[in-house]
Amino acid sequence: MVSGRRRQGKTFLLEALCEATGGFYFAADQATEAESLRNLAGAVAEFSGSSLPIRFDDWRQAVDTLLALSRERELPVVVDEFPYLVKSSPGLPSIIQAALAPRRAERLASRSRLLLCGSAMSFMGSLLAGTAPLRGRAGLELIVPTLDYRLAAQFWGIEDPRLALLVHAIVGGTPAYRREFVEDDTPADLADFDDWVLRTALNPSSPLFREPRYLLSEEPGLRDPGLYHSVLAAVAQGNSTSGGIASYVGRKTSDITHPLSVLEDCGLLRREPDLFRGNRMIYRISEPLVTFYQAVARPDWTKWERARDSARLWKRRRHRFESNVLGPHFEEVCRNWVADYAADTVFGGPITRVGSGMVNDPVSKTTHEVDVVVFGELPDGTEALLSVGEAKWNDVMGSGHIDRLRRIRDLLSTKFDTTHTRLACYSGAGFMPAARAASDRGEVVLIDSDALYSSDRER
Repeated sequence: MVSGRRRQGKTFLLEALCEATGGFYFAADQATEAESLRNLAGAVAEFSGSSLPIRFDDWRQAVDTLLALSRERELPVVVDEFPYLVKSSPGLPSIIQAALAPRRAERLASRSRLLLCGSAMSFMGSLLAGTAPLRGRAGLELIVPTLDYRLAAQFWGIEDPRLALLVHAIVGGTPAYRREFVEDDTPADLADFDDWVLRTALNPSSPLFREPRYLLSEEPGLRDPGLYHSVLAAVAQGNSTSGGIASYVGRKTSDITHPLSVLEDCGLLRREPDLFRGNRMIYRISEPLVTFYQAVARPDWTKWERARDSARLWKRRRHRFESNVLGPHFEEVCRNWVADYAADTVFGGPITRVGSGMVNDPVSKTTHEVDVVVFGELPDGTEALLSVGEAKWNDVMGSGHIDRLRRIRDLLSTKFDTTHTRLACYSGAGFMPAARAASDRGEVVLIDSDALYSSDRER
């Protein structure tokens, strides 16, 4: 089973596999059962070099033929866009289950290795869940992820960390967006970034412009697209809890439970626990381009479509990009850096959990949001709160930010052992002399954009 959101390179990967091994590749279309069987028969005839036409009367015959494509060596047999076939032939998973029965002679003689691929994440996940027919039949379940922020920078050929993060905040780590969608148009430098946005993500002639709409519309089972767009818009506007999302959408919390679950299954939304309040869940959009669309493009969609004076409109709306897109994205990249790249020496031990959290301050009758929370393992094997951190993309951070973190650490000392808790400031704009002096005294860890992209894990 091979799955992953669209544009991540699944087809590229499987075609390359078949080219390297002489395997069989078939990409299904949205078609009736009869046409799909006819198309598959044609592909099998071409692959096998048959001088006679091949005909499949039903899927049982077709699946047995796929298993019989090789009896001498292991042969990849790829069926791409598998959900299209199941939509017109709902019994296909059960037919494959029967064909792969452990003691069935056709299976025992076959060296074909069937790979089923699809982009409908909720559907592909359901194929192996619970009592689904194919549960127990799969020898591999591969989910093709997006490139992380460092790999994305390499893929786009961007060496400037600040520019790399700006671009990643819009297109994320989806490989197809560079090649097929913007035709290798990469911003030359920071001064070219705004023009690049207008050439690509906000250009109605660019495929990237309408891509976020297609990502949602291509998911099966979304019967009320307006509701799902509103839920995503709520999250893009900073409403990260189910209650906040429900209030923004104008529904009861119980009414949005299903849409939230569907968007999670689709891979467009993810749910994370508040590391200080176990019963509080935080929702975040998984695809940066969707966040950009909901926060920047969708509210002025008609104006962007007309493409009249887009440069002036972007100048007026750039604050939305910085506050609703870039700021939260920088926080996420900082958490990813801690989880994937920070050495054990940075925070004093191996890291076990990274996230964010909310802390009550009863004295000032307010709450403090902690952008980067780090739990880790001490030498004696116990888990401890290793760090609380604040992330600011455009703020030069100083003593005020450090004092706030000290206050948060004091508040947390009533619930956690904070003797090992290090303060951390993450900034895309740099640090004031007072902050650097505090770092020299070992009072705070300072992480800038260069460190986020540095290959030196000890930094």
